[in-house]
Amino acid sequence: MAPEPAEAPGEWRARARAFSERYLAPLASAIDREDRVPDEVVRSLARERFLGLGIPEAWDGAGGDTRSLSAALEELARGSAAVAVLLSVHLAVCAHPILRWGTEGQKETHLRPLARGDRVGAFGLTEPGVGSDAARLSTRYERRAEGFRLKGTKMFTSNAASAGTILVFATHDPALGPKGISAFIVPPGTPGFSVAQRLDKLGLRGSETTELVLDGATLPPESLLGSEGEGLRIALESLTAGRVGIASCALGVARAAFEELVRSVRAADAEWARGELARAYAHLASAEALVERAAELKDAGRPYVEAASVAKLVASQAAVSIASTGVSVAGSAGARAGATAERLWRDARVFPIVEGTTEIQELILARGLLGDRPTSNL
Repeated sequence: MAPEPAEAPGEWRARARAFSERYLAPLASAIDREDRVPDEVVRSLARERFLGLGIPEAWDGAGGDTRSLSAALEELARGSAAVAVLLSVHLAVCAHPILRWGTEGQKETHLRPLARGDRVGAFGLTEPGVGSDAARLSTRYERRAEGFRLKGTKMFTSNAASAGTILVFATHDPALGPKGISAFIVPPGTPGFSVAQRLDKLGLRGSETTELVLDGATLPPESLLGSEGEGLRIALESLTAGRVGIASCALGVARAAFEELVRSVRAADAEWARGELARAYAHLASAEALVERAAELKDAGRPYVEAASVAKLVASQAAVSIASTGVSVAGSAGARAGATAERLWRDARVFPIVEGTTEIQELILARGLLGDRPTSNL
């Protein structure tokens, strides 16, 4: 389905920048300190139609393409990385997969309220001890007369504590490998489903990260997304799109850290710091070009797996490098708990891990360069 560019990427960027500077930036420290995105922020995202970006207007979305979403995420992340990641997960790995694979009934029941911002979406794939090999999922599902019964645990699930729709992946039989995995739409309140704990994190505080337990959760037949055995494909394609979103968030943090670095260099007035600033700009410019390229390829309907991985890899590295330099140049003031430079550094450190680690991105890129046949690793 072709995207609907109801507004140009530049218009979405301007809207997101104004929203970020006016509303998010003043709240960023409190969001980080309290580890919570206020409900009013989510309602404001809905009013501004950010929660429907990339979803056709026919489903109450805001239209727009990948470049529009990427621009918006970057600008929002400049103000609050936690809020930008909340939006990226909601759209890229929950709402958009339902748009891509859902039935008309599923879109009516789940996609429309997600697009309006009446509810937030989440994505449950990662499990304790499984790492990045999705074919080794231990969460099981059984076919029942009334539908499906799920049992297992999911870890590091973003948005799940307050989500109204969660995509969960389970296997019918581990011996079937990738062919045994299916995707399910799980609404909170499902008997046998619970949020076991909310995890404390170094950075991206405010972006919920939780452990989910499915203890015999029973789902109706219409909860199956796509066909049985199609779950791994849905997960991998969603994560590839998600990496463009997370790369955009990392780019936004890198840009915010660069702006903070500029202020510190001016204050320090030291010759050595000017060289650090120049190197930081080179990292930022490289990341920006790669993120733009990945978004453009996706919008053009061209293969973009490697482009998404290199964008995520380089943008994450740029965020960490620039934020680390920012703390060093700012000195003791930048290392103080609660300082902007310190918060940006902690946020940046999470990006090489989420949506596929640095090592996984390197593996994906190496396979592409060598023409190797892909496996199930993310």
